[in-house]
Amino acid sequence: MASEKRIPNHRSVLCGVLLALTALIPGRATGQSDPFVKVREVIRSQMLERNVPSVAVAVARDGRIVWEEGFGWADRERQIRATPHTTYSIASVSKPFTATGLMVLRQRGLLDLDRPINDYLGDARIRLRVAGSKEPTVRQVANHSAGLPLHFQFFYADEVMRPPVPEETIRRYGHAMTAPGEKYQYSNLGYGILEQLISRISGRDYQDFMRTEVFIPLGLTRSAIALRPEIAPGLGEHQAVRYGTDGLPIPFYEFDHPGASAVYASAHDLVRFGMFHLKTHLPDQRAIIDDAAIDEMQRPTMKAEDVWSYGVGWRSGSHSSGRRVVFHTGGMGGVSTILCLLPDERIAFAVLTNANNDLVGRPPLPSLLRDEIIAALFPAAARPPVRPVTAPQSSSSLSALLGSWSGRVETWKGELPLSLEFQPDGDVHARLGSQLLTLVNRPVFENGYLTGVVSGDIGTDDANRTRYLLHLSLKLRGNLLNGGMTALTIPGRRVGNALTFWTELKRQ
Repeated sequence: MASEKRIPNHRSVLCGVLLALTALIPGRATGQSDPFVKVREVIRSQMLERNVPSVAVAVARDGRIVWEEGFGWADRERQIRATPHTTYSIASVSKPFTATGLMVLRQRGLLDLDRPINDYLGDARIRLRVAGSKEPTVRQVANHSAGLPLHFQFFYADEVMRPPVPEETIRRYGHAMTAPGEKYQYSNLGYGILEQLISRISGRDYQDFMRTEVFIPLGLTRSAIALRPEIAPGLGEHQAVRYGTDGLPIPFYEFDHPGASAVYASAHDLVRFGMFHLKTHLPDQRAIIDDAAIDEMQRPTMKAEDVWSYGVGWRSGSHSSGRRVVFHTGGMGGVSTILCLLPDERIAFAVLTNANNDLVGRPPLPSLLRDEIIAALFPAAARPPVRPVTAPQSSSSLSALLGSWSGRVETWKGELPLSLEFQPDGDVHARLGSQLLTLVNRPVFENGYLTGVVSGDIGTDDANRTRYLLHLSLKLRGNLLNGGMTALTIPGRRVGNALTFWTELKRQ
């Protein structure tokens, strides 16, 4: 009836108010204009499929955050939800941060990227092992072409052993296994050495330098090195717990290469860091390095794996959509992350997770979401094909190495004799020290490098903390085979170690 008064539905009113308020939240798209609906669906389905407790994402375009959101549990046990302001361990996305600190010192005239890094390192120097090599430069360490080996070493809170001082790590493992500039070899050790360089030149602790010269000037209030209460008061309570493949929390761990892996940041902070590297001058950010330095960091100077190249702290290349991307990924126990820039489109986005549960033959979740976000922003963008992961095959070119080779493996505790016997049938026999004769598994000789896997005991206390296999990567140089033998932990619930020792054999 026309004269009848309607009683308001208070739930409807409340919902209307909440929707109105949501529309006013900066960066949160709503309704039909929301381009990220599909990305949210993929995030939720992949979290279930991969048993990932949480994902935090932030996207910025043209100097403004257009989407940031948290999904799932930052802490399952305490039922703390993930938000864009939750601090996550970001693993190797730490490298662009360390590289930015390096460029701060360079801009102040305190170092030269193309000067030998040993000029800055005091007594703890990188040791050249290949005859005729030139000393590696700071830039070569930063772009992973210094010859430094595969390296990572984790120290868990419930274990007795603690990280050695940086000088000791360099003494034990700072050996150029290939000639500087000869080959790309991704090395956490290199960024651990850059951390040491920053401390020596600045005269300050690396953690303090990064806090006062990078995090604070850029307004990164939820970023720190190694989230311990004495280092980052108050941030630890907002920290995402790192979870193992079994869904249980992983004990806190440290490294002997913090400059490579120890930064914590929120998705909000990380995308703001990305905006700085897009030359977006936000009102609360100080220009700690100039635009020319940002360009130099992104400029590729070493061809990396697949289609990517590496500059100073950044990977770069062409995405399948045809757009130039500058990015870094990170992965370790309980961590899988990405920070990606599209400089020509003034876009930055970050994806953080607190588990590293990859699926066989599928890209890591942050890399998959990189492609989904680009597709959402550019609907016509081509999606990359999913390439299955295949194991290396044996190569008949082993015939080039037929016969006996003998030499040694040098460890920080001493030398071990090593012999290899290449048989006409393709078998390769190895003997390390006085240990039993064993087969080299998966031997491949390609592009002048011999690779393969051997069982044995390298005999050092740090390697023997875990069960491992010995991985060879030796280059043929005339009548010599030389390079690295890496004690690589057999995969398990916890990430272990990769410790590499100089190895050289001579044809008999």
